[in-house]
Amino acid sequence: MIKISKVTKLFSQGLKDKLKAVDNVSIDIDTGEIFGVIGYSGAGKSTLIRMLNGLEVPTEGTIVVGDQEVSAIKGAKLRAARHEIGMIFQHFNLLWSRTVRENIAFPLEIAGVSKQQRLKRVDELIALVGLEGRGDAYPSQLSGGQKQRVGIARALANNPKVLLCDEATSALDPQTTDSILDLLVDINKKLNLTIVLITHEMHVIQKICHRVAVMEKGRVVEIGDVLEVFQNPQQDITKRFVQQLTDPEETTEAIDNLLQKYQTGHVVKLTFVGDDAEKPVVNELIRHFQFDINIIQGKIQQTQKGSYGTLFLHIDGNDSELSQAIDFLNQRRVGVEVITNA
Repeated sequence: MIKISKVTKLFSQGLKDKLKAVDNVSIDIDTGEIFGVIGYSGAGKSTLIRMLNGLEVPTEGTIVVGDQEVSAIKGAKLRAARHEIGMIFQHFNLLWSRTVRENIAFPLEIAGVSKQQRLKRVDELIALVGLEGRGDAYPSQLSGGQKQRVGIARALANNPKVLLCDEATSALDPQTTDSILDLLVDINKKLNLTIVLITHEMHVIQKICHRVAVMEKGRVVEIGDVLEVFQNPQQDITKRFVQQLTDPEETTEAIDNLLQKYQTGHVVKLTFVGDDAEKPVVNELIRHFQFDINIIQGKIQQTQKGSYGTLFLHIDGNDSELSQAIDFLNQRRVGVEVITNA
C-alpha cells in the first residue's frame, strides 16, 4: 500500500546550512495495517508523514501510496491522489463558522459531489464516528473528543484508502484519547483502512498499532511488530519509550522504599508475552524455591497482536538461588532482568 524508499528531506537554514529532517528512511506499510511512527520532538516524524500526501516533497528518494508515486506528481494529479489520503490533526483544523454537517461535507463540496449524495454521505459518517444528534452543532459547542470525531469523519468523506494521523490524540485527556483510539481501530476493521499515525506517546502505539517505527534525529533506528518491540527493545530510545508503560514512577518509588526496608535480596523484572502472561508463574516459583517473594507491581497490557505483561518482584535469596530461579523462569518463556541488587 505505502512504500517509502531511501527518503531524505533537507531544509535550508540560512545561505549555506541544511537541516536534515529525514535521513535515508525506508518503510513498507501493508494494506489494512495500523502503522505507528514514534519519536520525540525534532525526530522527523511530522516531516515524514507530510511527505506521504505531498505537503512536503523529498529531497531524495521516492514515496508510493497505492499506485501513485506521490513524490513525483504535482497539480491536478496530486490533488486527485489526495482524495485517497485522508488526514487528521492534533488541533482538529475545523471550520469554526460551519456546523458539524458542513465541516464533514466540505471536502465533498470541493470534489463536486451533488447535494443529495453529500447529505447521504454525511449521515453515514456521523453515524460511523458516533456523533448522532450533533450534526447542527458548531465546533465551539463540542468537546475535544467530539471535535476530533468531526475531523475523522471529514477525513473519511471521500472514501480514502489511507488515513494519516498527525499527533491526533495529543490534545486530549487520557479517557478521550482511548475512545478516539477505539474508534480508529473500529474504522480500520470495518473499512480495511490503512492508518499511519505519528505520536510521542507509547500508550497510543501499544493500544492500536500492528507495527511501529522508532525515529531519532531523522532516522528510523528500530522497526518491528509492536509486541516484539515491547518484549525486546534494541535501542536506548526504544527502551525509554517502553519504560513509559512498563516502569512507571510509582514502581521506581516502591523499589526504592523496599530496598530501604530490606537489606538483602534482589529486585527483578519479569516479562510475559501472549498466553504466558496469564500463567501462575509466581505460584510455581514459590513452590519450587525456599525464599521469600514480595510483589512490587505488575500489569498486563493488550496490544493488537497479543498480551504483554510485566511483574516486579523482590526475591530474598542468595546469588545461587537467584540463578536457579532465572533458569526456571526462562524454561517457562519468562523474560528476567535483575534491575537492582540490595
